[in-house]
Amino acid sequence: MRKKLICLLLGTGAWLVHGGPAVASQGTDAAEKAAAAEALGKAAASQELGQELGRVLPLWAVIPFAGILLSIALFPLFAKHFWHRHYPKVSLFWALVFAVPFLAAYREAALKAILHIYLIDYIPFIILLWGLYTVSGGIIVRGTMRGTPMLNTALLAFGTFLASWIGTTGASMLLIRPVLRANAHRKKKVHVVVFFIFLVSNIGGSLTPLGDPPLFLGFLHGVPFFWTFTLWPQMLFVSALLLLIFYWLDGFYYFQVEKKRKGGLPDIEHDRIKIDGLRNLLFLAGIVGMVLMSGVWRPGSVEVYGIHLEVQAFVRDAMIIFIGLLSLAFTPASIRKDNKFDWEPIREVGILFAGIFMTIIPAIEILKAGSEGHLAFLLRAARDPAHYFWLTGGLSSFLDNAPTYLTFFNSALGRFYSGLAEPSAVSLLIREKAIFLEAISAGAVFMGATTYIGNAPNFMVKSIAEESGVSMPSFFGYMVKYSLIILVPTFLLVTILFY
Repeated sequence: MRKKLICLLLGTGAWLVHGGPAVASQGTDAAEKAAAAEALGKAAASQELGQELGRVLPLWAVIPFAGILLSIALFPLFAKHFWHRHYPKVSLFWALVFAVPFLAAYREAALKAILHIYLIDYIPFIILLWGLYTVSGGIIVRGTMRGTPMLNTALLAFGTFLASWIGTTGASMLLIRPVLRANAHRKKKVHVVVFFIFLVSNIGGSLTPLGDPPLFLGFLHGVPFFWTFTLWPQMLFVSALLLLIFYWLDGFYYFQVEKKRKGGLPDIEHDRIKIDGLRNLLFLAGIVGMVLMSGVWRPGSVEVYGIHLEVQAFVRDAMIIFIGLLSLAFTPASIRKDNKFDWEPIREVGILFAGIFMTIIPAIEILKAGSEGHLAFLLRAARDPAHYFWLTGGLSSFLDNAPTYLTFFNSALGRFYSGLAEPSAVSLLIREKAIFLEAISAGAVFMGATTYIGNAPNFMVKSIAEESGVSMPSFFGYMVKYSLIILVPTFLLVTILFY
C-alpha cells in the first residue's frame, strides 16, 4: 500500500512538473511543451537554460515547495512525536516528489538547475550555519546575574548588536542560556524569551551577510558584503522601539508582579562572571574573516557541468569547516556539556533545508523568467517597495525567510532586468533600484520574527527555553499574544517612514 501511494504521488509530481492543467494566458499545448523540453536538453548556455525552464514550468510545480513548508509548520503542532522521528523522511519525500519527474521531464536542464542551487546556495549556506553553531557552542558565560529590567535590556541590546557579526544563530546560541539563567528566579519570563527571538534571533542580523541566512544568500548572488549596512536606519528604529517596549513591559512585571508576590524576589548568591572557551572568539573572528575574504578576493572560477564556481568560495567553505573542527578539537568537552551542546538543531536545519532548496527550484526559475513565467502575477502585485516589504516579510513569517528572500530577490531581477545575466542584473538593481532590495532584505529579516518558523534560530531558542522550564506559548499563541500586537504595528511604522 505504501509503495502504491508513493508511486501515485510521484506520478502526481510528474503531472505537476511536466504540465498540469493548461494555462490559458500561455496558450501552450502538449506538443509545444514537448518541443520546449527537447530544446532545453540541447541548450548550451546555463542562463538560457534557466530562462527556458522558467518559461515552460507550470505554476503547479511549486506545490511540493508549499507541501514541505506546510509540513514544517503543521506537523510539530499536530503530530509532534511523528515529526521528531520522521522529519528526514518527510523532507526526502517532498524532494523526490519534485525531483524525479523534474529530471524525467527536463533532463539536462533539470540536472543543471539542481546542481546550481546546491553548489551555489545550499552547501555554502549550511557550512556557514554549521561553523557559527559549532564555534558559539564552545563559549559559555559562567556566574550569576539577576535579571533586572536594566540587565535584561542590556543583554538583548548586546545580542542585537552581536547578531550581525556572528549570525542570529551564533548570537542566539551564545546568549540564550545566560539570559535564562539570569531570569531563572523570576515567575514572569516568557516575554524575555519572546523579545530575545524578536531582536537577537532575527532583527539584529540585518546589517551583514553573516547576520541572517537571507542576506548571506544575497551575498552569494553578488550583493556586496557591506551593502547591507544601508539597512541601519530601519534596523536602529525597529530595535530601539522594541527595546523601549521591552524595558517598559519587563519593568512592569518586575515591580508589579515579582516584587509583590509572596516572599518577594529570592536572594541570589552573586558569583563572579567569567567566560570560558574564549579561544572560540578567535575562531568566530576567523569565520568572519573568511566571509570577508570571499567577497573581496577574486582568483577566478572553475566550471562544473556548465556551472561557474568561484575559487574563493571553495577556500571560504573549506576554511570554515577547518575552523569548526579546530573549535571541536581545542574546546574542552566539559564546556560543551555545561552548555548542553547538541547536534540535533543543526541536523534538523540541514535536513529540512535540503528539501526546501530542492522544491524551491521551480519558483526561482519561474520568477527568473519575469513576465514570461507563470508567476508574473506576483510581479504585477509587487509594484512599490512597500509591496515587496510586506510580500517578502509576510511569506517569510511562515515559509522560512531564506528561500523567501531568494524568491523575491529573483522576482525583482526578473521584473526590472529580465534576460540579463545575474551579475549585471544585481549590479543594476543596487545602483538604480536599491530601495527595492532594501525592502526585500528588511522584510525577510525583520518578519522572520513573526512566527516560530520564520527563521532557523527561533525554534532552537524555543526548545532550549522549554528544556529550562519556561512554558513558551504555542505557535498561534506566540502570534496572537506577541507578534500581531507588537511587531505588526512596528512594521507598519517602518512602511510609513521608509517605504
